[in-house]
Amino acid sequence: VAQSADIDPMIAFYRDVLGFGISDFYNKPFTACFFHLNPRHHSFALIENAKSQVHHLMMEYYAFDDMGHGWDIAQAEERVAVTMGRHAGDDMTSFYTWTPSGFMVESGWGGKCIDPETWVPGERSAGPSIWGHDRLWMPPEKRKLARDMVLRNGANGLRRPVQVIAGNHELMPGVCPWWDETMRKA
Repeated sequence: VAQSADIDPMIAFYRDVLGFGISDFYNKPFTACFFHLNPRHHSFALIENAKSQVHHLMMEYYAFDDMGHGWDIAQAEERVAVTMGRHAGDDMTSFYTWTPSGFMVESGWGGKCIDPETWVPGERSAGPSIWGHDRLWMPPEKRKLARDMVLRNGANGLRRPVQVIAGNHELMPGVCPWWDETMRKA
């Protein structure tokens, strides 16, 4: 993810010159545009910010627990830049850490794939995250706006299924342990 003070000409360059497909975008709590190059929801993004530099790069883990172990290490070393959360665009569960160079690395699991041929981009009204992702790098007023957005997502019942690949999950029996027991007793 790159950041720039004016992303509109950069969006045009990546879309019109390089042929990247737009996945989605949002304007609150900051402006961002996400691009796909393949079935991965996004492989590149632009964020509007006064600094023109790399914002972060992302490492996606095969196992959810590997990401969790990384979270434990990041907390122990006090390198957390963005707390654990789940993105509203690609449904990625992740957290971010600071590098010695001053940009972030996102560690995540469970990113969504799309069909680039039929995907229709749109504005992401839920904001950047379904839940979590307190962006410690943002000024307090923007952090509050982001926090208000995730609280509204919860109040509105925003839920998404997790994205798994073969061999990386076990299917639980029934529908819900409470519901299954209630129905068994009825």
